[in-house]
Amino acid sequence: MKKAILQVALDLLDLKRALQIAEESVDGGADWIEAGTPLIKSEGIQAVRSLRDHFPEATIVADMKVADTGAIEVEMAAKAGADIVCILADADDAVVADAVRAARLYGIRLMADLINSADPPARALQLESMGIDIICAHVGIDQQMTGKDSLDLLATLAGKVHIPVAVAGGIDAAGAGEAVRCGAGIVIVGGWIIRSADVTGSTRKIRAAMDQPSGTVRVKKSIDEETRAIFLQVSGPNITDAMHRKGAMAGIFSVCGNVKMAGRAVTVHTIAGDWAKPVEAIDSAQKGDVLVINNDGVTDVAPWGELATLSCRTKGIAGVVIDGAVRDVDDIRAMQFPLFAKAIVPNAGEPKGFGEINAEIRCAGQYVRPGDWIIGDESGVVVVPQERAYEIARRALEVRKNEERIREEIRRGSTLSVVTELVKWEKK
Repeated sequence: MKKAILQVALDLLDLKRALQIAEESVDGGADWIEAGTPLIKSEGIQAVRSLRDHFPEATIVADMKVADTGAIEVEMAAKAGADIVCILADADDAVVADAVRAARLYGIRLMADLINSADPPARALQLESMGIDIICAHVGIDQQMTGKDSLDLLATLAGKVHIPVAVAGGIDAAGAGEAVRCGAGIVIVGGWIIRSADVTGSTRKIRAAMDQPSGTVRVKKSIDEETRAIFLQVSGPNITDAMHRKGAMAGIFSVCGNVKMAGRAVTVHTIAGDWAKPVEAIDSAQKGDVLVINNDGVTDVAPWGELATLSCRTKGIAGVVIDGAVRDVDDIRAMQFPLFAKAIVPNAGEPKGFGEINAEIRCAGQYVRPGDWIIGDESGVVVVPQERAYEIARRALEVRKNEERIREEIRRGSTLSVVTELVKWEKK
């Protein structure tokens, strides 16, 4: 079998950083270097020129996503040094035809990106007949956030065309191995390489998976399982960044310090330390749920203590959040149970039975509905609407990956403002 090609997508904004990351990825075994669309939009066609100057022997891909003026944009990229230019598969046929003519004139190849195509197999056949050289099965990042999968798209193209097929969109090592098994001749990887603290090591890992595809298995999880797993990987700040700085509860802290929780909300409304409904809610909750208790911020009497916490731990409840006070914290801290509250006080309330379970509540400034996702760590507690939970989890993972690379560049001697080009990108 012919060795599959690894293409690294430099979806960055800064050319200097892109060139450094490209060098590290080539050291790890990347075959083709792509000037990603964000890089071209930020730095212009100079990004392609610079890649050609720095890597004179490499195959340079310009992800122009051509949608109009096919000949002009293909000529521009070709003269700047691109060997392959990407166009949109759904561009008008006239645009495709003109792009093909320009590609033949300048001796380069065209890759057609099927992102958002209504009928990918049918369009791929049309594009092959029109002279396109490579078809790319691509699920864009915003589509990935909602659960669409580039490997599922790749599977729809199996045996449909006779030109090389590339795959792009959220590919990691296990996905790269599966892509090769499914017939991809080109595997395009962006974030899992360029946002890694160890770009060379991550590239080698993906290269190894592609070269020994039978040795990597991608395990598919349910949406709920994957959502929980991702929320447990990322931090509360990652999640609020993914939500555009929203969702954080105010004044809530982790009673047990460095603990983590993620689960669906079982909501409780109670009054002035009445601990009947909070304790009854333990029996309503399922393993992995989080109890979210609105005590109206009252902090001189506690509706929660050690015995309730022990009941939660025994049942497998993931954590508890109280807009109010807790007691017995020495025993609770010995359990290292994820408990979040506004205050600590020894006074207990009375089990009067006021309030309700599993109605929408307001807790520490955030509205919470039964089934919303609650994530807590030492930075605090974040509420994620259930209908966006998977999307936000995936976006938070992208935030974390981006920070990994920034952190590594700071360790090498840079600063946050330099890495992010803060002055350049301040809002004008």
